[in-house]
This record gives sequence, structure tokens and C-alpha cells, in this order.
Amino acid sequence: MRVSFSRNTQNNKVVLRNQIDKIRLLFRKDRESYFCFYRILGFFPRDIKVYQQALLHKSISMRSEKGRPINNERLEFLGDAILDAIVGDIVYRHFEGRREGFLTNTRSKIVQRETLNKLAVEIGLDKLVKYSTRSSSHNSYMYGNAFEAFIGAIYLDQGYDRCKQFMEEKIFKNYIDLDKMSRKEVNFKSKLIEWSQKNKMEVSFELIEQFLDEEYNPMFHTEVRIEGISAGTGTGYSKKESQQNAAQMALKKIKDAAFKEEVQAAKERNHATETSTEENPMAEAVEESPQEKLAETDSHPTSLDN
Repeated sequence: MRVSFSRNTQNNKVVLRNQIDKIRLLFRKDRESYFCFYRILGFFPRDIKVYQQALLHKSISMRSEKGRPINNERLEFLGDAILDAIVGDIVYRHFEGRREGFLTNTRSKIVQRETLNKLAVEIGLDKLVKYSTRSSSHNSYMYGNAFEAFIGAIYLDQGYDRCKQFMEEKIFKNYIDLDKMSRKEVNFKSKLIEWSQKNKMEVSFELIEQFLDEEYNPMFHTEVRIEGISAGTGTGYSKKESQQNAAQMALKKIKDAAFKEEVQAAKERNHATETSTEENPMAEAVEESPQEKLAETDSHPTSLDN
């Protein structure tokens, strides 16, 4: 009863504050912007500028007086971390007694780009995102990134509790069925390959080791590499499961700007090497003498010799 009373008191305070803010905003010239965000949030922003920045895609190329870029990338970074914590909290409390792997997979299904894009459209963020006409409106990352940035804006403006309240009352209650979501199959490997094809990146999966767990069940450890750079590892009771877990880690990592720059640089180096080889095909095709071939054979015994 005490918890219920406390919650009702808190809700009454929120309602009262919204009424006060509503009256105060009637006299502002930019009141329509405040009401626009109110319809999404359920409360009025304190600092509306941080919400507006959350909807600025980097293609806009805006800069501050000091020459710093103004876009939603930093807010996206912050919102990503806050969203992970909130969704993890909600999933943990909803699925009492479930194992860590199940909880991690369920959270991943909620915070993955496809789900966040859909949520952004559901609440109307897609209509508010500002981007250059040169940047395609079908960019699969744009709206999901804006949603994360929007969570970062709520956190900076109102704090963690209000962020969680927004996710529980506006998002989960209206758009996410946790039990149904937990049963949804997500092919992380397929999504990573789709990303690699779109961005013309080379992706490879390599089985690092096979071992037995404490109960002597065979386990597999796989590494995924993008343009030769390690992007994640995964363990599972089958090769497929280990690849899925490695791909899931890689999908998380490619959201990091520094890592994307690293693989882009590797891609350019690899392309330059391939181009050089094509232009000088004789460079790696020097004919070996019979003596050299014999020496090479002797120095590398076959598997039968082992």
C-alpha cells in the first residue's frame, strides 16, 4: 500500500507540473515545438534544444560558433548506454529466474536497429528527423540512431527515472510484447552479412577452438573478422550458435564510429593491395627452380608425416 500511495503521489505531481508548464508555454512563441514533443513524451521538455539536437542527422553539417559539429552522434552514444540499462532492468524483472543468456538475447532483440527503427516510426520521430537531401531517407540506421539519441536527450533533460518511465509507459505498454519478443528468432549472422554487402565489406567467420564444458559437452568458439580485423567472438554448443553470438557482438561493434573508421581504412588498404597485384601479376608468380620446390616440400611435412 505504501508503494502504491507513493507512486500515486508521484503521478499527481507529474500531472500538476504538466498543467503548470502548459499554462506557462501558452505565452511562448515556440510553444508548438514544446507541444509536439509533449505528444511523444507525455511531459514537457525543460531544455528543448537537447531534443532538437537529438533529431539532427550528421548529414546536416551544422556547426557551433566554435566550429564544432552539431548533430545527434554524441547523444546517440549516451542513449545507447542508457537504453541498454533500462531495457536490461525491465527484462530482468519481467522474466524472473531466467538465465543470463536468455535475458541478453531478449534485450538484444529490443535494442537492435530494426526494432528501434520501427519504434521511431511508431511514435513519429521519423517525421521530425532532419537530414540532408543527399542522405537517403531509407537509411536503415537513421531513425534507430535518432531514437537512441532521443533517449539520451531525455536522460540529460529529466534523468534516468523519467527515461525509464517513458520506456515503460510509452514504449513497452503500447508497442512491445515482451513475451512475444523473447520468442522471436533473430538471425544475427544474416544481418551482419546483409550489412557487409551493403557497405561492400568482407566478413569471415573462423572457428578458433573446440572444447568441452564442465559437463563434457562439446563447445565451439568462433571469431568474426571484418576486412581482416577482429569484430567479435562467440561461444556456443554448435558452430551455428557460436557464429550467431559472434555476429551479435560484431553488430554491436560496428555502431562504434572509431571501429567503423578502422575497418574502412583496412578495406582501403586491402583494395590497394589487390589493385597492385592485378597491375603486377608477375610479382607473385615468380617461377621457382626444381631445387627450391624440393626444399620447400622437405621443410613442410605432410599430415601423414605427423
